[in-house]
Amino acid sequence: MSQPENLFSTSKPVVAMIHLGALPGTPASGLSLADIKKQALHEARIYREAGVHGLMLENMHDTPYLRGRVGPEIVAAMAIVARAVKETSRLPCGVQILAGANLEAMAVAHAAGLDFIRAEGFAFAHVADEGFIQSSAAELLRYRRTIGAENVQVWTDVKKKHSSHAITADLSVGETAHAVEFMRGDAVIVTGSVTGDAPKPADVAAVKRSTRLPVYLGSGVSAENLKTFFASADGFIVGSEFKAGGHWSRAVDAKRVERFMSAHTKLS
Repeated sequence: MSQPENLFSTSKPVVAMIHLGALPGTPASGLSLADIKKQALHEARIYREAGVHGLMLENMHDTPYLRGRVGPEIVAAMAIVARAVKETSRLPCGVQILAGANLEAMAVAHAAGLDFIRAEGFAFAHVADEGFIQSSAAELLRYRRTIGAENVQVWTDVKKKHSSHAITADLSVGETAHAVEFMRGDAVIVTGSVTGDAPKPADVAAVKRSTRLPVYLGSGVSAENLKTFFASADGFIVGSEFKAGGHWSRAVDAKRVERFMSAHTKLS
């Protein structure tokens, strides 16, 4: 399997989030799949023109999220849109399906020709908004082997945002990252406590000391604080910063994307 750093043409890549409109059957759904795909492709073009290095699709608008599984309508819709985004952008692409639907994400990635998934609940359990999320590493990697998707990397959150980690309070974020490596993950993602919150620099440093895997920052990185994290992180997954007003639910703002990428270029 290729390593995450081999996916990109640059060091410290920026992976931009595409938050798909609410998908069929979810409480907020209203757009047709054709309109959802059109919106996703529009955002992909903005990101590509601004020079981002990769993209990730996520069903962020599907609140409230199902726990650990989603229906075939979600898998089908995401595979169709993801394939179109991959073909249009010609960039490395990944997918996350909330909440913790990691097998479904692997199926989408394999069918759509994507390069990685973002998995929650890979190593150790935690309590999320949706309830108890159990470790998925053993089942997920066996499923990847079964369907022949071993070219799809697994990037996994540690001490995931929007979650309680009281049941693993005796384990540091560094120890959790070490477990991800032991359980054959491909990259580690460090976040703040909620969407839009930056990680604690001490957490990033602890994870870097504890694993040989690439370490990506998965929330709260901005043009203003990028310099703080640039030396310590191996890459950046950026969503809220690229949206109007810095809020994840709004439209992509090309000027904000360009500002961030300019800051990244200056530090590279």
